[in-house]
Amino acid sequence: MNAFSDSLAQALALVAGADAALWSIVGRSLLVSGLACAIGCVAGLALGAWLGVARFAGRGMVLAGLNTLLALPSVVVGLVVYLLLSRTGPLGFLGWLFSLRAMVLAQVLLVVPVAAALTRQAVEDVDQASGEQLRSLGAGPWMRAALIAWDERFSLLTVVIACFGRAVSEVGAVMVVGGNMDGFTRVMTTAIALETSKGDLPLALGLGLVLMAVVLALNLGIAALRRWRAGRGGAALPGTVLA
Repeated sequence: MNAFSDSLAQALALVAGADAALWSIVGRSLLVSGLACAIGCVAGLALGAWLGVARFAGRGMVLAGLNTLLALPSVVVGLVVYLLLSRTGPLGFLGWLFSLRAMVLAQVLLVVPVAAALTRQAVEDVDQASGEQLRSLGAGPWMRAALIAWDERFSLLTVVIACFGRAVSEVGAVMVVGGNMDGFTRVMTTAIALETSKGDLPLALGLGLVLMAVVLALNLGIAALRRWRAGRGGAALPGTVLA
């Protein structure tokens, strides 16, 4: 057998055998990325929905800046958070550096632009098609944003999945602010990088398999939910004005 097949067989054995080290890393990773996704999506979805309907001077520059943040390297975010949380930084008094809190904060900063940019585009498209009806009923920007976002909630679940993928798959920021400490701040991506460099390929591959399985399961769940909604006719809830 070659190195890949050997490593794959051992990786599957680790996953199936409920290896304590592997599943400890998985649980920590899901905790950090889940919290970051939840916090980042609340802020990003609200900001994106408002930007989708609001019109103000300088909006184009704001959108350009937001879209630019989509390409911001995670290591840069990690560096910024590191400087903020360092002992001499403005947030040093929190004592969060090299902790799970710092890792969540870094991932939140990565998630918010993704959630805001994708939500803005989705809401703006609907507002251009149906916004006049809402404006004729006296709905202001925030009300239109809320109604459109609610009516498109199943479509926006795709945004949430994209945000979770951005959080759970990034390595640079969490390594910078978390320190990749065994048993404390080591997550799936940082462990994969470390174990690969050490030559422990079965553990690295096992973590990679679990990471892909988690994302696949979430996508299948979202697809099933959308099919369920389509089976009900996809109608808006009573009281909404959008189809």
